[in-house]
Amino acid sequence: MASVSHVTIRKRVACLFLIISVIMMGLIGRLLYLQFYKSAWLSENAVDQRIREIPVEAKRGIIFDRHGRELAVSVSTESVYAIPAEIRNQDETAARLAAILALDENNLRNKLKKRQAFTWIKRKIDPETARQVQMLNLPGIGLTQEGQRYYPHDNLAAHVLGFNGIDSQGLDGVEMTFDSYLKGRSGSIVIEYDARGQEIPQASHRFVPPTEGNNVYLTIDLIIQQIIERELDRVMKETQAKAATIIAIDPRDGGILALANRPDYNPNKFSEVSPKLWRNIAVSNVYEPGSTFKIITTSAVMSEHIVKADERFYDPGEVEVQGRHIHCWKHGGHGSQTFAEVVQNSCNVGFVNVGLRLGRDPFYRYIDAFGFGHVTNIDLPGEAKGIMIDRAKATPINIATMSIGQSIAVSPVQLVTAAAAVANDGQLLRPQIVREVKDKSGQIVRGYQPDVIRQVLDPTTTKQVKEILESVVTQGSGRNAYIEGYKIAGKTGTAQKVGAGGYLPDKYVASFVGFAPADNPQVAMLVIIDEPVGLYYGGQIAAPVFGAVMKDVLQYLKVTPQTTVNLTKPAAPDTHILIPSVINLSVPEAVKELEKAGLKPRIEESGDRIADQIPKPGSRIPTGSGVLLYTMTPRYQAGEVTVPDLTGRTPREASDMLAELGFVINPVGTDGTVIKQDPLPGSKVLSGTSITTYFE
Repeated sequence: MASVSHVTIRKRVACLFLIISVIMMGLIGRLLYLQFYKSAWLSENAVDQRIREIPVEAKRGIIFDRHGRELAVSVSTESVYAIPAEIRNQDETAARLAAILALDENNLRNKLKKRQAFTWIKRKIDPETARQVQMLNLPGIGLTQEGQRYYPHDNLAAHVLGFNGIDSQGLDGVEMTFDSYLKGRSGSIVIEYDARGQEIPQASHRFVPPTEGNNVYLTIDLIIQQIIERELDRVMKETQAKAATIIAIDPRDGGILALANRPDYNPNKFSEVSPKLWRNIAVSNVYEPGSTFKIITTSAVMSEHIVKADERFYDPGEVEVQGRHIHCWKHGGHGSQTFAEVVQNSCNVGFVNVGLRLGRDPFYRYIDAFGFGHVTNIDLPGEAKGIMIDRAKATPINIATMSIGQSIAVSPVQLVTAAAAVANDGQLLRPQIVREVKDKSGQIVRGYQPDVIRQVLDPTTTKQVKEILESVVTQGSGRNAYIEGYKIAGKTGTAQKVGAGGYLPDKYVASFVGFAPADNPQVAMLVIIDEPVGLYYGGQIAAPVFGAVMKDVLQYLKVTPQTTVNLTKPAAPDTHILIPSVINLSVPEAVKELEKAGLKPRIEESGDRIADQIPKPGSRIPTGSGVLLYTMTPRYQAGEVTVPDLTGRTPREASDMLAELGFVINPVGTDGTVIKQDPLPGSKVLSGTSITTYFE
């Protein structure tokens, strides 16, 4: 029994030794695994348990205008953060912070209880709130400085500058496209804590300084920007337009001198307005340019020697292309005229004829060369490339309508860039919004030179085109853009807006594009007024805006007036007159009024009072031209129109304003001014509706 017992003991000892050996091998294996495979992970977690890293935001670069005037800066502000591991009482901390920071206490409590090394509580608070948080002296709660974007001129150049998000990232405009240059590189403060969450006095504290962002210098000139925005505000008030845009560009280098839209917004408060207002319509929207596009047609046909300036055309008032009649704006046509006069008069029939003579492929070649149908690559987000009919599918009627600026949609920046190419002796340049990027020491990080895309026209052709466009201002439809002492070249445009099912009644885009001085262009500019109320012709409302802006800009740029040139070469006398409004007058009164103005009335229908007239009131036509008078039914197409506010208007002013919109006036009283009206201002009613006005 003793021997058996001894054997049993030995077996048990062997089993125990084997078990111990297996355990030791497992421990050795685990040790090797942790030492070789998990050492980096363990080391990192150990550091995370004792190291707290507080981010320090880099100061964002400043945006300047071309002369170094500040347009966007960063100001210091405080942000509240938490290190949950150091918080002793999450409930009390959440309650006290929520009361000061106007936060939801339950959400804040949950955030403080999460297992994380660092979390933001509220960022970019005002100084008084930061002072109150600091006075609480709560464990695990701290303040750190961040940069907050500030735009010192509020709305000025909003669609150029854009705005920043909470993390100081660019979200629109130059802030977005040049974010990589502006944002810099963040730093941090690193502090080491012990197992109880207390700061270790002699531990490895260190500060990693942030790298400031670079400064961006725009091509924008602050003064010119202020000039165009002043005029935009004025024209929006006077015309009650839906929107308006002005772009000014230096045709010599492609630098955008000013760009603005209405409506706009304040980038300091961008989150308080509708995102629709953020849209830069000068770059992102497209529209049918109408007669301003005739600059392209003129350049193409003259470059191809299809026509000469003195070649004569006959305009009977309309032209038929593939069974469709295209009318000239002047009833009865312009008769015999030279091509230069075709441009001056913006004669649709003349342009249709030369466009068809040019042909599809050459026309498309010039459209493509001028950059239409392609983005200009301006350094602003959301650029549209425009809409064009596919060349292979284009028919003669398409060529005819494109010749007069229909059946093609362009962006404002495309059109002003094309006009600048004509001004710059046919050289098309990429429009640029940024002049250079510099670091904080003033060293140039990136410079921008004029970017020549292609030579579109030869200088000889552009000289002829400039002379014709100058005559548009001195003798044609662009007279209201004339500036005493300067040669101005340009083209008016009035385009009916396109909607579902065709052109929209009573919705127009008035525009004017041109450059000055015509013989040595320094500024090219485009003015667009979208859906003005009342007068809507480009020559009547857009050309004066162009003239007002260009006059101030040329004087600011110290461009010397060419008074001697203007005195030796006066403009031809104006043989055109403005058509008076005779709508709502009796037939005898209307006839007398038109004959007094030197026009020939022709009565249509057999009513007693004038319901409509063609051409419309305010049109400019030659003395002795005929005016059709309708006495039964207004010729306006059915469609809802906004009733204007007539308060304070005289009987004649009220009658003229309503007549422009196709309304019939029903006056109560004949003296004084309007004190009330029915329907009320802002109502939507059909054209031809009778508006009752009460005078006192």
